[in-house]
Amino acid sequence: MSNEADLDRIDRRILSILQEDGRIANLKLAEAVALSPTAVLARVQRLTRDGFILGYEARLNPLKLGAGMLVFVEVLLDRTTPNVFDQFKAAVQVHPEIMECHMVAGGFDYLLKTRSADMNAYRVFAGDVLWQLPGVRETRTYAVMEEVKHTNHLVLR
Repeated sequence: MSNEADLDRIDRRILSILQEDGRIANLKLAEAVALSPTAVLARVQRLTRDGFILGYEARLNPLKLGAGMLVFVEVLLDRTTPNVFDQFKAAVQVHPEIMECHMVAGGFDYLLKTRSADMNAYRVFAGDVLWQLPGVRETRTYAVMEEVKHTNHLVLR
């Protein structure tokens, strides 16, 4: 299994460029890193095979698609046993309103990132889905008033 130490300067440059524009043409990418298109294609295939590149996707505008309300939710479970964790993790997978779910250390068990159309839609989601998830004892909701920074880009050195 490859790790960060296996990447050379050109690999890092390729990843940086693809992170900015995942749809860049192979020829243009090759020109940007001063390699042949064949060599760049082989590197991109290796970076994908080795798990450095997980995939490609379009970034959609949630405001235009009826998902403008961003809410973070702290979830505290009633018991912290492997069975409860497994049930909770399985349950969050099937709800598309839950965009991210992170098990965290600290005063609660999970941090969720959710999207819905508006506060009314979130209230329905909270009652019909969130509070019905297995093992949920308590939640704390943080509605986002302004998204100041959003990026998925990693720092590559």
